[in-house]
Amino acid sequence: MNERKTIDLEQGWEFMQKGITKLKNILDGLPEPPFSSEDYMMLYTTIYNMCTQKPPHDYSQQLYDKYRESFEEYITSTVLPSLREKHDEFMLRELVKRWANHKVMVRWLSRFFHYLDRYFIARRSLPALNEVGLTCFRDLVYQELNGKVRDAVISLIDQEREGEQIDRALLKNVLDIFVEIGMGQMDHYEMDFEAAMLEDTAAYYYRKASNWILEDSCPDYMLKAEECLKREKDRVSHYLHSSSEPKLLEKVQHELLSVYANQLLEKEYSGCHALLRDDKVEDLSRMFRLFSKIPRGLDPVSGMFKQHVTAEGTALVKLAEDVASNKKADKKDVVGLQEQVFVRKVIELHDKYLAYVNDCFQNHTLFHKALKEAFEVFCNRGVAGSLSAELLATFCDNILKKGGSEKLSDEAIEDTLEKVVKLLAYISDKDLFAEFYRKKLARRLLFDKSANDDHERSILTKLKQQCGGQFTSKMEGMVTDLTLAKENQNSFEEYLSNNPNANPGIDLTVTVLTTGFWPSYKSFDLNLPGEMVKCVEVFKEFYQTKTKHRKLTWIYSLGTCNLMGKFEPKTMELIVTTYQASALLLFNNCDHLSYSEIMAQLNLTDDDVVRLLHSLSCAKYKILNKEPNTKSISPTDIFEFNSKFTDKMRRIKVELLHTI
Repeated sequence: MNERKTIDLEQGWEFMQKGITKLKNILDGLPEPPFSSEDYMMLYTTIYNMCTQKPPHDYSQQLYDKYRESFEEYITSTVLPSLREKHDEFMLRELVKRWANHKVMVRWLSRFFHYLDRYFIARRSLPALNEVGLTCFRDLVYQELNGKVRDAVISLIDQEREGEQIDRALLKNVLDIFVEIGMGQMDHYEMDFEAAMLEDTAAYYYRKASNWILEDSCPDYMLKAEECLKREKDRVSHYLHSSSEPKLLEKVQHELLSVYANQLLEKEYSGCHALLRDDKVEDLSRMFRLFSKIPRGLDPVSGMFKQHVTAEGTALVKLAEDVASNKKADKKDVVGLQEQVFVRKVIELHDKYLAYVNDCFQNHTLFHKALKEAFEVFCNRGVAGSLSAELLATFCDNILKKGGSEKLSDEAIEDTLEKVVKLLAYISDKDLFAEFYRKKLARRLLFDKSANDDHERSILTKLKQQCGGQFTSKMEGMVTDLTLAKENQNSFEEYLSNNPNANPGIDLTVTVLTTGFWPSYKSFDLNLPGEMVKCVEVFKEFYQTKTKHRKLTWIYSLGTCNLMGKFEPKTMELIVTTYQASALLLFNNCDHLSYSEIMAQLNLTDDDVVRLLHSLSCAKYKILNKEPNTKSISPTDIFEFNSKFTDKMRRIKVELLHTI
């Protein structure tokens, strides 16, 4: 086997130099036939042979050095002169071309010298061929030109900001050089380009904002700001590195929004207050989007929202106060209606601004808090001497009672009750609402005024969810009592049919209530007429058959009676209270009775007797005549049954003002 002929350094390098020159010519666009596989193999084999010869002919170190020198020579003689003679965009184009060529050259030469990479470099822990090639470009080209390149790129970005068309692909390619030259690190991109670009961005938008804030309305300014932010994001997606996006947007937001936040929001005719006043929901949505991006940017917006809602609510209170004070004292019904209107308007106000919170302000907790605090301010003020707790309870009463002023469908009632319960969250004294509500619920239940049992239960469920089980336990007990009372009445009627001797001969309905659930009612020792005494005794006997451990206390002030009045013109049915019935039944035995006789026989207080006799002799229906015939009751008056009384109706209700 023949020994391989030794290749000396000069001879071998001369052959390699021809291959390198051919590669340079191809890259510079000069006429050269492409490399054939034979060409490539010859160049690779030459390096291989020169590196595997026995010492002193192993030229690995010398070839490694010459590899670097060939790049340095090419850059110094060809690349740098071509870049130095060009400026601005032309320089950028040349740089992109030279960098692309350089990478091709590194790739090809690394292949020719591949044997060095695999053995020599690996053993000596030297930088790899690819790294050596890129480092040459960095140290010789990039270090000299990066300042000029950066300025040229920033200049083009500013031109684009001013509306000029630029070559975005060129900028992308140039900025890729800043990234690639870092060989896996972002230091060069960040320090040599990004820092200056961010500084220029801040200066650019500082100039713009200082003019716009003087010239534009708040909505117009926000439109421009939103458009600028959109375009900057677009720049990132087209040519800046993605890591620049948060830093870039932060600069723009700072100059356009943070610096001028108060000035912008407080613009007299177009700021936040004006937008809220004029219901500019689109502009308010934009305001939220923009100011949510800057630190604590939403604080002033939510503060103004709170001020605005507070002012609107306070205006409603004042309006209701004014209307109430303009009404005469005797027109209580009109005042009551005004209070209903007030609550309805407060509900509408809440609907409106809750929609703002959910839609314009994207359900943000800061705005929920602002809405809550605003409503707490005016919802606790009350109107015309009535506390808010009472107004809400009365409003519910009007919805839930028969013949109430609110004529609504079932669905609308449910919806309205839901909203009232939401308002209750803003009332500081919820226990006071519970007391008012219980009293009105008692009247609805005891006097059969409730329009719909389902609605009664529904609002209790809503109140329970809002305020807890303890809040509604008594009210729920009241509703349950009424259900049990109906069952109890059925048992009583069954008892009477089974014990005909016990039947008092009068239809009797008794509602048994649990003391702890209901408002406290005074129990007076009314002297019942004999007819009624028998009824009470029969019911007691029945009740003792059911339980021995409960004491019945009779609340006569809550009772009603149906009496037949035998007047000369016609017999009429009178619907009266137990007190009124007791007084009228006295006249079955006497023609005339004095005030003091009636008081003594009934065992009532002066106040009760005055109210009672006034309702029967001085009010709409004069069932009793009195001497003297005046409009007021005095202790010296004498009363007699008015046998001439008549009315076009056969059945009349004689009102007595209730104390509950």
